[in-house]
Amino acid sequence: MAKKPRVKLPKKAKAGDMIQVKTLASHNMETGNRKDKKGNKIPRLILNKFACTFKGAEVFSADMHPSVSANPYISFFITAKESGTYEFTWTDDNGKVTTVSNDMAVS
Repeated sequence: MAKKPRVKLPKKAKAGDMIQVKTLASHNMETGNRKDKKGNKIPRLILNKFACTFKGAEVFSADMHPSVSANPYISFFITAKESGTYEFTWTDDNGKVTTVSNDMAVS
């Protein structure tokens, strides 16, 4: 990934609130169908997995395929239950893992 992914998660929430989480990962997705100037096939390189965990438990995940656009934007909802750290993880075809952590306080 070229840049650190961006995550929008509120710093504070009330218990029971539905919270929208927004993520944007900078990544030049390569489908594996194109060729370079010499005619060689450019290998596929996409973000193929996204996961959000809270205290080790997965709260949201998505499998991505070659049709996903470059710089994928993912938005989903969670229920605020307790304060803690959410971890967001993106994995690409080469096995490179990028993780971002954000805290949210629940009152």
